[in-house]
Amino acid sequence: MVSLKRLFFASIVCFISFSSLVCASFTPIDCFLISCGSSKSIQVEDGRVFEPDFGDSDVGLSTNSLITVSNSENGLSELHNSARVFTKSSVYTISTKEIGRHWLRLHFYPVKNNQHNLKSAVFSIVANGITLLHEFSFSKLGKIDPLLKEYVVEIGGSSFENLVLTLTPASGSIAFINGIEVVSIPEGQFDFSVIPIPMGPGFVIPSSVTLETAYRVNMGGPKLTPRNDTLWRIWNSDHSFLVHPSSARNVTKDPKTVKYPAGESVDIAPNWVYATAQEMADAKVMDQKFNITWAFQVEHGFTYFIRMHFCDIVSASLNNLIFDVYINNQTAVESLDISTKTMALSAAYFADFVVNMTMESDKIFVQVGPSNLRTTQANAILNGLEIMKMSNPSNSLDGEFVIYSSDSKRSNTKRHVMVAIFATVGGLAGLLLIAASCFLCFVCFRKPKVLAKQKSLSWLSFPHQVGISETKISAGSFASTTPSRTLGRVFAFSEIREATKDFDESLVIGVGGFGKVYKGVLENEVMVAVKRGNSKSQQGLVEFRTEIEMLSKLRHRHLVSLIGYCEELNEMILVYEFMAGGPLRKHLYGSDIPHLSWKQRLEVCIGAAKGLHYLHTGAAECIIHRDVKTTNILLDENLTAKVADFGLSKFGPALDQTHVSTAVKGSFGYLDPEYYRRQQLTEKSDVYSFGVVLMEVLCARSAINPSLPREQVNIAEWAMHWQKKGQLEQIIDPYLVRKVSIDSLRKYGETAEKCLAEYGCERPSMGDVLWNLEYALHLQEAATQSLEDENSHNIPDIPYSIPRVESGPADEIDIVSHGESDVTTSSGVFSQLMNPKGR
Repeated sequence: MVSLKRLFFASIVCFISFSSLVCASFTPIDCFLISCGSSKSIQVEDGRVFEPDFGDSDVGLSTNSLITVSNSENGLSELHNSARVFTKSSVYTISTKEIGRHWLRLHFYPVKNNQHNLKSAVFSIVANGITLLHEFSFSKLGKIDPLLKEYVVEIGGSSFENLVLTLTPASGSIAFINGIEVVSIPEGQFDFSVIPIPMGPGFVIPSSVTLETAYRVNMGGPKLTPRNDTLWRIWNSDHSFLVHPSSARNVTKDPKTVKYPAGESVDIAPNWVYATAQEMADAKVMDQKFNITWAFQVEHGFTYFIRMHFCDIVSASLNNLIFDVYINNQTAVESLDISTKTMALSAAYFADFVVNMTMESDKIFVQVGPSNLRTTQANAILNGLEIMKMSNPSNSLDGEFVIYSSDSKRSNTKRHVMVAIFATVGGLAGLLLIAASCFLCFVCFRKPKVLAKQKSLSWLSFPHQVGISETKISAGSFASTTPSRTLGRVFAFSEIREATKDFDESLVIGVGGFGKVYKGVLENEVMVAVKRGNSKSQQGLVEFRTEIEMLSKLRHRHLVSLIGYCEELNEMILVYEFMAGGPLRKHLYGSDIPHLSWKQRLEVCIGAAKGLHYLHTGAAECIIHRDVKTTNILLDENLTAKVADFGLSKFGPALDQTHVSTAVKGSFGYLDPEYYRRQQLTEKSDVYSFGVVLMEVLCARSAINPSLPREQVNIAEWAMHWQKKGQLEQIIDPYLVRKVSIDSLRKYGETAEKCLAEYGCERPSMGDVLWNLEYALHLQEAATQSLEDENSHNIPDIPYSIPRVESGPADEIDIVSHGESDVTTSSGVFSQLMNPKGR
């Protein structure tokens, strides 16, 4: 009788909650809303009422030790002000009426209690034989907000007629839970064919697989609460997941205009999700060729179900929006035209995929971008996204752990089998370790020099600091004034403070993405540049270590040279020799420094090209800089160019690989469009960025300038527009007018054009770029010499149109520039000395 009243009351609540929604047609048969540890009914913000976890014949608790704790905390829902605490393994048994998939939502919050510290509790939870959580603890989360874990479980199958939820405390600990929801899922919600990524034949997810919600996102719109969803789901905003927020803009339409085609359930997603979207931002260029990218942190080793929601709320007519969809750099849908699926605008549509995350990857990248086959304006949209983890073959959603709540014989057998397996594997591992140790000892004895070389190329992790000291060499401190054998000199923090006059603001010579750069003087009167990490910066330990690791392996006349670093007192400081000339950018525009001549500009570009060419081919491993720009090319007092800032650098692909798959990083305006679309990095990505630098050098303007007319915003596209017309001279730096030879400018323009090719395979190597720049310099010097011989001080006027000529065989020659192996002895280096801020 109690259960009938409860079911009737829950149905009334469901009806009231759904009445404010569009087409609220679903009323769940099973609707258990349980407040654990509470002695009264609790109504939450969305109108639902949670009943106590005792006194209902359909909700059973099997345990001999039950403790209820409660505490009223301001700002929290009443549901999170009470909890049921267990000192031993306990079971909730919930008798459902419907067979099939159900939502299972578990609410956790460590209520303050004098008897138990719930925040440090460690426990595991199993539902119908599926491990949901293993040794979970709130203390590991680093958060104090209430936690909601949502799952999709099968109830009423052959193994479990009801929902059996087992909570097991770790040894000496406790388990707790605040609330439980068990709600029927509409038929067909997860019975659609899914497409595997990489592409393969579609299949339907077996009902035996349990799902855990990892992300549910409302693209372009606000957070949606259970009040806005017929299935009481939460949809978060997508802004924190956008890799490049400037690449997208949100669009909104009246939710009442959203249509659900015949056969499409209104419960798939609320009309509020379909009424908002992210579409491609207007980059103010003639042909927009970039993707919108979202990144989601996941647990590797699992398979993930991905549902993407689409609704064309941006087009004025059918067949006007065609775009591609990518998941983890793989094509998921090619040339998607939503209107051909729905035969209407503002109509809901979704597509399901599964992707297996390898042990090496822990991020899912979702992208939408313009199709190459489109005949319409470039655009792409995404309205909503759901990512759910699928239980693995070990019946677990938390690693490989499996816990059985019943059948102790089965549990013991499984345990014995696992022990035997681990013992066998452990024995083999021990034998291999002994053999490896003997081999290493033999090699160390026979070939100590080779091992020393290998050690110098490996990363030496920083040890933890012990104590705090202001002395230059502290006992127990990592700081030392002696040079490191592999990573350069290690400075004491007191030395850095003394060199920079306690980081005097008047000595700041630049600000970058890592932090401020100070001019300093060491005790031996050597002038240095000190780059101090900012704790609030978007960059940190990874970039710090990458910079040290890269520069410790590199020595070249046209690369920056690291003097040392400091990692004392939680500081991250890099020390370089001072570069009197500063960044190339301030010699081109934005300052009152005298203009560089065309010959000087060519020499600077050649120097930078030599440095990049050495990175790509001359080092022990190919290194991709990944942030080539005019603020990362520095000049010394003699205007010798050096490439700087290796915080984003990556080692290139192995011999059997074509690219490195990695998240997009770099500076807007310099990014290789192919790398941006595919997250596939190659050395040709540096070549593209260098092509942008070449145009900056020629035109003396920034790579991106939003204040200019639309067609001029992006220097790469603007310059290529004139280069292809053979009229590049129309946009060059006014200072260079009539000072550049025709042949030199032609060769320079052709070189930049090849660098800026859309696809990496069409771009030259840095060796080819270097050869062509040196040839352009030769043509300029020859023209100047010819005029001098004729007692002329001016180069003839550049004609209005420069005829295009095909490149000769020399363009294919790959050479190594002279002096590439030179070791820098006195090079001044620091990165990003002037605004705009780097990275």
